[in-house]
Amino acid sequence: GVAGAQVFVRVNAVPTGLVADDLRWSVQAGLAGIVLPKAESGEEIASVGESITELERERRMELGSVALVPLLETARGVLKANEIARASKRSIAVAFGAVDFTRDMGISLSKDGQEIHYAMSHVALAARAADVVAIDSPCVEFDDPDRLAWEARRARQLGFRGKLLIHPCQIECVNQLFSPSEEELEYARKVTTAFESAQERGLGAVSLEGKMIDIANLRHAEEVLSWVEAIRSRDRAIQAQGEATEV
Repeated sequence: GVAGAQVFVRVNAVPTGLVADDLRWSVQAGLAGIVLPKAESGEEIASVGESITELERERRMELGSVALVPLLETARGVLKANEIARASKRSIAVAFGAVDFTRDMGISLSKDGQEIHYAMSHVALAARAADVVAIDSPCVEFDDPDRLAWEARRARQLGFRGKLLIHPCQIECVNQLFSPSEEELEYARKVTTAFESAQERGLGAVSLEGKMIDIANLRHAEEVLSWVEAIRSRDRAIQAQGEATEV
């Protein structure tokens, strides 16, 4: 992609009957993935995944190279989040769509978002259980940075790892709020060091800064460190591609 960006194409929803044509036009070398709106069953995801495989074979692409991101935007989709997240090995994430979800529920999206709290939590939980990433709904008020920041913090606290955007001005804020802070990074390093020391002494838990830490804390710390390294690797790739373009 341009300047390190990956390209995902949002196709039409399965009930429209237009997905097959959309895939024929979009699946090609260089495509990172397909975003499938209003996903409502594992069968839909499996079927779309198989169609992508056929096109990859036909076009002599690397099999499995095109990822899949189902969008959960209806009551049925949210309730079947676990099934949808597990339906295809291509799925790398599931995303929540608050606006269409509230429309489907026959309600309005409020400022505090109380009416979508359960749905968000359910999507995040299903994504985690399926070992894929949960992505939050876009903030439609793109000229309100405080609102964007509030939504991003809420989503991250619920277990989301990213947020859909509708305007480039939202990128910096969302990247910052979904990246581990320096404090989180430093604490993760302390946890790994402390636990390694404990294991050397044959201990399964140890005290750090007045709190007990065990294997669960270590796993979380390792995830934070891996998360930071993934971000840095992406940034290095973007910088390298930018330098290559300048040359």
